[in-house]
Amino acid sequence: MSFAKILIFILAILGTPLFVVISALALLSFYGVDIDLSVVIIEMSRLSDTPLLLSLPLFIFAGTLLAESGTPQRLLRLSQVLLGWMPGGLAVVSLMVCAVFTAFTGASGVTIFALGGLLYPALIKDRYSERFSLGLITSSGSLGLLFPPSLPLILYGVISETRVDHLFLAGILPGILMLILLVAYSMKKGPMRHSSGSIKTTFKDIITGLKEAAWEMPLPVIVLGGIYGGIFVAGEAAAVTALYVLFVEVFIYRDISITKLPRIMVQSMVLFGGILVVLAASMATTNYLVDQQVPMRLFEFIREYISSKYTFLLLLNIFLLIVGSMLDIFSALVLVVPIIIPIAEAYGVDLIHLGIIFLTNLQIGYCTPPVGLNLFLASYRFDKSIVTLYRATLPFLALLMITLVIITYFPIITLLLVNLWG
Repeated sequence: MSFAKILIFILAILGTPLFVVISALALLSFYGVDIDLSVVIIEMSRLSDTPLLLSLPLFIFAGTLLAESGTPQRLLRLSQVLLGWMPGGLAVVSLMVCAVFTAFTGASGVTIFALGGLLYPALIKDRYSERFSLGLITSSGSLGLLFPPSLPLILYGVISETRVDHLFLAGILPGILMLILLVAYSMKKGPMRHSSGSIKTTFKDIITGLKEAAWEMPLPVIVLGGIYGGIFVAGEAAAVTALYVLFVEVFIYRDISITKLPRIMVQSMVLFGGILVVLAASMATTNYLVDQQVPMRLFEFIREYISSKYTFLLLLNIFLLIVGSMLDIFSALVLVVPIIIPIAEAYGVDLIHLGIIFLTNLQIGYCTPPVGLNLFLASYRFDKSIVTLYRATLPFLALLMITLVIITYFPIITLLLVNLWG
């Protein structure tokens, strides 16, 4: 048994796919306590019957279509004509576009690669400093993860068995708070309008920008209006969104040809398949941990030293920041959420509030040294050293940390809309 565990550990270090490692640990753990291994297959089958799971591949497909189309350019042009007049206008535009785009694609790497090549030269040309520009794009690459229809929000809902429509509502105010702090900083650091050569927007420019993005602007209304208007459940909203994006990008804008569709479908379903297998294997492992009372033992151990809910939240944030800097957000969700939930409930933490805390930490972890994923993606995209990006992201990290503290210790921000309309 010990030899098998060592072998699995070596395989993990050598880069074996995560689902293989997790599945092997689940099978080995059940075998070690004489539990029939068919329980793993049963758990996978139970997961496949979850209605909410249907929304994941559909939103992934819609996000992949948007990333492959001309949507980033259209959103950027529209935002420039609407917000470019503001002090620090281009930086504000960058934040807004990244937040909206990440909300639909769910992957910060996609945002950095799809928008970084457009935003970085534009910021430099508009006389923003290189450090500010790099820090802005790197830190905003995962900025929209709290806004619906964020894939991590849906995945957290599946794992925690929490209502996704409540999570969608809960993420709005914390996400807006984060944007407000970053926008205020960007306006302060932006070049003066008279020296930056800011674009003079005419009424004709606004009409042109609105016409260009006219078919993509209704997307948030379709998702949010459909769900909270009682027209759709989350799965139906995902299906309508995917169909709408497919029709618009293929037949109206014609950014994507019919011949490209099979490749995009394969690309998006490979991503979903990886998430599904890891999730299924993780759920089986979670059952083992619950059966062995691991979460309760952890809670009893923690309670010996920590009696305060607020101290627990502080330590939880530190732990999640470390996790977020080492794992991608999907792996972190399926591995950590099932263990954390029973402990957090024992301390009286609301699961909706916990989800927003969790995702905020993982979002910050994307650009937290030493191994934040956004840092390496931006380093590759802009051909800059990791140390340069460390320094560039520090002011933005400080603002994100302030937001995290506010979200953590003032749950009313997260739960207000849920209590009003949930």
